[in-house]
Amino acid sequence: MLSKETKARIIKEFATKNGDTGSPEVQIAILTEEINVLNDHLKFHIHDFASKRGQMMKIGQRRSLLKYLQDKDINRYRALIDKLGLRR
Repeated sequence: MLSKETKARIIKEFATKNGDTGSPEVQIAILTEEINVLNDHLKFHIHDFASKRGQMMKIGQRRSLLKYLQDKDINRYRALIDKLGLRR
């Protein structure tokens, strides 16, 4: 779970305009941070299969949003994966 401060920082960094919380860039950035937090958790709690399932669902949701952004605007997609450091 992300803290309010972390989520606000991510929204401020990736927002396309003031008050933007629903753009694909913001959603993908938040999902990426949540996936990273779950990765750290699962390193120590290997048999936490409920968290593993939640992580896989977040990865699928992020993949869908990335595909949508790639189809809609390839330049925004490339800028986002460079900024987040994703391996696509």
